[in-house]
Amino acid sequence: MRSMRRIYSIPYYFWLLFFVIAPVILIIYQSFFDMNGNFTLSNYHTYLTSKTYLGMTLNSVLFAFLITLMTLLISYPTAYFLSKLKHRQLLLLLVVLPTWINLLLKAYAFIGIFSTNGSINEFLSFIGIGPKQLLFTDFSFMFVAAYIELPFMIMPIFNALEEINPSLISASRDLGANNFDTFRRVILPLSMNGVKSGVQAVFIPSLSLFMLTRLIGGNRVITLGTAIEEHFLVTQNWGMGSTIGVILIFAMFIVMMLTGERKKGGRA
Repeated sequence: MRSMRRIYSIPYYFWLLFFVIAPVILIIYQSFFDMNGNFTLSNYHTYLTSKTYLGMTLNSVLFAFLITLMTLLISYPTAYFLSKLKHRQLLLLLVVLPTWINLLLKAYAFIGIFSTNGSINEFLSFIGIGPKQLLFTDFSFMFVAAYIELPFMIMPIFNALEEINPSLISASRDLGANNFDTFRRVILPLSMNGVKSGVQAVFIPSLSLFMLTRLIGGNRVITLGTAIEEHFLVTQNWGMGSTIGVILIFAMFIVMMLTGERKKGGRA
C-alpha cells in the first residue's frame, strides 16, 4: 500500500518540481544578473535604497491590506448568514459561480459599469447628480479587486463555521451567554482558522495584481506586480524584475507565517 502511494505521488512531485520549485530557483538566480548578463548585487542594492521601489512596496502592502479588509468585512457576515440558511449549499454555489468567469471578462464588464457612459453614471444623471469620474480611481480598483477576491474569503470562513460543533453553541447558551457573548467567545475564536486562510487567499494575490491596475486603475495604481510586468515586458531588465519577484515571494512567506495555524505542543 505504501509503495502504491509513492507511485501515485510521483506526478505531484514532478508538478511541484517543474512548476513551483524550478521557477522560484530561476527567479532567484536571475535576480543576481544585470541587463548585460554580469553577476551583480546591485539589483538588491538599488531596490533597498530607492525611494521609488520602497514607496511602491508600501503602496502594494497598503492596497493589499485595504482590499483584504474590505473583503473580510463583507465575507464574514455573508458566510455567517449562509451557514444559518437551509439551502446554504445552493446559495454558496451562487457565490462560487463568478470564479468560473475569466478575470479579463469581469474587468471589462466593470469598465462598462464605471465608465462615463456606464450604468452607474447613467443612474446618477437620472437622479440629477450628474456623471462622476469613477473609472481609473483608487476606489474603483479596490472595489473590483475586492469583488473578485470575495469567494476566496467566503469559502474558508464558511467551511470553518460549518465545522463548529453545534453542541458547543448550545452549551454556551445553557450557561447563560447571550447571542453576542456566544459569538464573541465561541463562534469567532473557532472560526479564526477560516479567517486566516481567507486572509492568505486574498492578501497574497492582492500584492501582485497588475491586470486590474492597468484596466481599472488606469496605471494610477502602481504595485509590485505592475513593476515586475514593466521590467520583464517593457524595459527588458529581467534582473530587476526578478529581484522584485524575490521580494514579493519573501513577503508572501511572511504573510503565511503570520496567518498560519500554530499547533500547540503538549500531551493529550
